[in-house]
Amino acid sequence: MRHRAQHRAQRSGRMPLVIALAVVVAAGIVLGVDQPWVTRSPAPRRRRPRLAAAAQGSRPTRANTRRVPAQRTFLGPDGVEANWVIRQNRLPGTTAWQISGTPSPGAQIEGFADRTAARAGQSVTFYVSSTAPTYRVQAFRMGYYGGKGARLVWTSGTLSGVVQPPCPLTPQVNMVACDNWSASFHLAITDAWVQGDYLFKLEGSQGQQSYVPLTVWDPQAHAAYLIKNDVLTWQAWNPFGGYDYYAGQGTCPPNHYPLCSRARVVSFDRPYAYGQGAGDFLSNEYPLVRWMEKHGLDVAYGTDVVVTEHPTFLLQQETVLSLGHDECWDLRERNAIQAARHAGVNAVFFAASAILRHVRLEPSPLGPDRQEVDYRNPSADPLNGQGNPLEVTGNTWSAPPANWPESPFVGESYGGFLEPGSAPVPLVVVDAVSWLFAGTGLQNGSSVPGVLVNDFDELGRPGTYPSNVQVLTHSPIPVSEVQTNKPTLNGNAYSDMTYYSDPTSGAGIFDSGTNNWIPALAACPGVAASGCPASALRRITGNLFHLFGQGPAGNLQPSQPNSQSFVVP
Repeated sequence: MRHRAQHRAQRSGRMPLVIALAVVVAAGIVLGVDQPWVTRSPAPRRRRPRLAAAAQGSRPTRANTRRVPAQRTFLGPDGVEANWVIRQNRLPGTTAWQISGTPSPGAQIEGFADRTAARAGQSVTFYVSSTAPTYRVQAFRMGYYGGKGARLVWTSGTLSGVVQPPCPLTPQVNMVACDNWSASFHLAITDAWVQGDYLFKLEGSQGQQSYVPLTVWDPQAHAAYLIKNDVLTWQAWNPFGGYDYYAGQGTCPPNHYPLCSRARVVSFDRPYAYGQGAGDFLSNEYPLVRWMEKHGLDVAYGTDVVVTEHPTFLLQQETVLSLGHDECWDLRERNAIQAARHAGVNAVFFAASAILRHVRLEPSPLGPDRQEVDYRNPSADPLNGQGNPLEVTGNTWSAPPANWPESPFVGESYGGFLEPGSAPVPLVVVDAVSWLFAGTGLQNGSSVPGVLVNDFDELGRPGTYPSNVQVLTHSPIPVSEVQTNKPTLNGNAYSDMTYYSDPTSGAGIFDSGTNNWIPALAACPGVAASGCPASALRRITGNLFHLFGQGPAGNLQPSQPNSQSFVVP
């Protein structure tokens, strides 16, 4: 198996150039024409009564934006703010959530929960394996909290450590599942658990430490922004037990992609073997969560699984935020976001390769939707020819038998990835008059350094994306530094940032075009301000949230099509 750092650097559709990324586009795809299996939501969507600080569509300054206690939400300089978030992040914070120190040699602790998300009234069961004689658990709500990053909300008593049995491997599908573990403790989620992203820190008596993530969500939440944790992709890249969708154990023919020994099914019934047990949360999602809560923005929380099981939850929000590296989507989730766009709900894709991989969820012995299926080969999928072709897991959503590419919704498609070890590439502005760049000082041709890392999206061929797409950045990447099978020009591939508005519902759809947007929001220690992208990206993100939080973005700022100027032949 390749080195993990290299493995994780080669995200999404990484493949040798000899393997093409299948893109099958139905003839005549244009904006507003959806696939026949997607129906418009018949229910009218609730419109939010606000805004206290300024007229809709205007941009207040910090001087004229004050806290308005009588208003639940109000428009601030970086988006719609909510008093409950402001109050929450004024509570005492702590840095004790961070993992530090060195455990005793051979000591370990790891665990998982039987839910990826829970709401008040539900119970969560935790499964923990540890060599430590005893351990305790602390739950932290992640946010800003005065810069400390989290608030301690719960501490367990002293628990006895148990080394759980090995997790069996299911042959043929190479699924590793720990549903043979014994339950370690149960936790009731009450109304005292404020919606948000939580890390449960496991601390063994011999210095062992790791995390178990859990999202607490509120089915009644109506917010300007829905933070959607992309747990399907977290699990796709989870190598616990030696298998995930991109790696496996055993020998395979050289240069064979996808790897023959990979998993075809992955289970949520196991710990995350990366991110210190937190999956992708800390690296690809937490910087945005922290930034939004610092600015008091009106957020709701959920996961891929929440949306899959409760698709109308999206209709209660103004904007859906696709975080991190959100490449794996279930059919029910895709249909949910299609219906949301038809109802005027905005969508922001903060990372490249969104809606690329086609997965479906199935139950495990521990509960519903605990196993994630992706054969990446329709002929091997037991559902092939047995019913709805949209349930069959081909290599990508655009591949047969689904034949449903992401570009008509996202606005562009997956382009490729920078080779591991390549230097970050600047973001290059091409439409500086756009509302997105207000207050940044950026002009056409300006570069924001250090933004493009790992995966990137690009516009693609005309006719494969909405006709009114507006290209905001068009950033050249030397071909010598990338893996791509898309057209290049003058020795460069290109990463694009795009925006379009639905002409019927007014919904706005934004795609950053890079996997590094959220990590780049964080400060750059030891790097001069001129070489750090954080300042520019934070201002751009604030502009994005300011518009998108007010309702259908196209009603205030319809996209200005310019894609013909940036097509790479």
